[in-house]
Amino acid sequence: MLSGAVIGWDLAAALALADALRVPPVAAAELLPVIEAVMVQKLNEQMERHDG
Repeated sequence: MLSGAVIGWDLAAALALADALRVPPVAAAELLPVIEAVMVQKLNEQMERHDG
């Protein structure tokens, strides 16, 4: 988080969680960046609505 905005996830932690959940590493590496991008966008939109 930077100055009231989400800029991304800790992908190392997300990959570790995926590993603990037995998600195949190739699937996690392929899907997590896409999921992260959407979540960051939506979280920032939500925070903007609550601030404005």
